[in-house]
Order: sequence, then C-alpha cells, then structure tokens
Amino acid sequence: MIEISIQLPDKLAGSIGATPSLRSRRVLESTAIEEYRGGRISQRQVGEILGLDYWQTETFLAERKVPMNYDLADLETDRATLDAILGRP
Repeated sequence: MIEISIQLPDKLAGSIGATPSLRSRRVLESTAIEEYRGGRISQRQVGEILGLDYWQTETFLAERKVPMNYDLADLETDRATLDAILGRP
C-alpha cells in the first residue's frame, strides 16, 4: 500500500477531524468520492479503498448523495446479459 502525506494549516486540519486518524479517513473518503464522481474508479474500487462491502459502499455513496455511475449503455449491456441468461431472444 502506498502512503501519501499532505500538509494542512492547523485551523483547516482541525475542521477536517479532531484526530490524525479521523483526518486521514476524511481525506481518504473525499478522495474516493471525487475519483468515483469523475469516473476514474468504480464503485467496487471505492469499497476496496474504504474497506467496505458492496452494500456498505452503496449506503456510503447514497448518504453522501453521490449519483451512481450508470448510464443507458450500462443498462443495455445488463439487459442483454439478462436476456442471454434467461434464454430470451
């Protein structure tokens, strides 16, 4: 695992979290959210980064009002897969 260090002004660091571990977690969560919003990582990768399972990741993103990265092309692919599984033409 790669460790990244950042420097923050004391006043800003305090507003992010009361302890170094809380600040670290908050920055990690914010980074994961922004990378997901930008389409650079998947929902599964958000979960991996944050140590969450599928449903915890769903809840985490929903509570923060992060829209799913799921478009019409994804829906069509999923429907074709389901049709193939169910043997529908």
